[in-house]
Amino acid sequence: MPPGWDFIPEIEKQPSDVVEKYQVEKLVNLLHYLSGNSAFYSALFKQCGLDIGAIRTLKDLSHIPPTTKNDLQLYNLDFICVGQEKIIDYITTSGTLGDPVTLAMTDQDLNRLAYNEAISFACADGSSNDIYQLALTIDKRFMAGLAYWMGARKLGAGVVRVGGGIPELQWDTVQRLSPTTIVCVPSFILKLIEYAEQQKIDYRNSSLKKAVCIGEPIRNPDFTLGPIGTRIKEKWGLALYSTYASTEMSTAFTECGQGKGGHHHPELIIVEFLDEKDTPVREGEAGEVTITTLGVEGMPLLRYKTGDICFHYTDPCPCGRQSMRLGPVIGRKNQMIKFKGTTLYPYALYDILDNLQEVANYVVEVYTDEIGTDQILIRIGCEQIPQGFEKEIKDHFRARLRVAPAIRFESIDYINKIQNPRSGRKTVKFIDHRNNKKQQDN
Repeated sequence: MPPGWDFIPEIEKQPSDVVEKYQVEKLVNLLHYLSGNSAFYSALFKQCGLDIGAIRTLKDLSHIPPTTKNDLQLYNLDFICVGQEKIIDYITTSGTLGDPVTLAMTDQDLNRLAYNEAISFACADGSSNDIYQLALTIDKRFMAGLAYWMGARKLGAGVVRVGGGIPELQWDTVQRLSPTTIVCVPSFILKLIEYAEQQKIDYRNSSLKKAVCIGEPIRNPDFTLGPIGTRIKEKWGLALYSTYASTEMSTAFTECGQGKGGHHHPELIIVEFLDEKDTPVREGEAGEVTITTLGVEGMPLLRYKTGDICFHYTDPCPCGRQSMRLGPVIGRKNQMIKFKGTTLYPYALYDILDNLQEVANYVVEVYTDEIGTDQILIRIGCEQIPQGFEKEIKDHFRARLRVAPAIRFESIDYINKIQNPRSGRKTVKFIDHRNNKKQQDN
């Protein structure tokens, strides 16, 4: 790594009381900054009668109403805390849970983003000796591609900006430049394997040894590998590192080699896990990831509810970090499905479908029937439909989830067009038609 870089930032080695003292100091500074510079938060503080001086612990955050995605959509520009002359880059969210939101970033914010990704890559056993192959977009106002490029650069590593898709170009890059790590959606690794086998490429002995997996979970809540992760390991044996982030938080939670959850960077973000009444959940209970950004200049967020439901863990990691760890996303709050008396999240459906070799691709659609209840239709693309395959799929769902959704077989090309709209940046696997909503998720 570059001179002066520690593998583990010092604050991540500290006990919880030291971390809280550090974060409270940063929080008080943030509250004063928002009060003086944010039209949205200064109005909110007046509305709820907040006395900034009364915030002395992280628990005191409960006196402040959470910020929601709807707030960002309705009052987007009111969150900006700087003049236009300080804004260097404009980024938009992917619109997973509704209309996209614009985030304004200053030069300081971009430096913070680079630092975040550099220590995240380092957490995933990365160093200046690595060459990162970025198999994702760096354009279309997308934060992630920019963050990975800047983070690898700050780490002192090499970067190859290949972009998403095109297995032929990905393998040409591997053979020409010998990258060590690929950053991509994990299901795309299976497509790379399929292409390599068709073209008789010796992928197991290629230069690629690690994968930083974005956008899709590779692990179950107990940290065992899920279907996609298992198939990659069986086929290729890459070292897999899961990472979780969102545009709004400008911070990543990335696994170390222990594979026991994404590590929290307490110098960059305060994290709460809230129930439906906005009350903090206990460890061992699933809660909505709610974040307060530290060190953000352009558009800081205070108690922002991400919509992602996760477990969290506070026991020290064998890697040497004592910071909290965040488990795999088990679902998005707005995408919870009440189906025949059972509560489901789309990832539970994906988990089963990804484990069926005959399923080439799929889209899960949810809609409201004439009596107001949730219904699920899964459109599945297959090369060939084996006899009795629909019953087999439904049996898998009943065995794992106790209920079976409706199944409709389509052509692989038809599903591919739904999954990859021209205006989109992510592969669409979930479409929510309930109450005329047009929510999509990768």
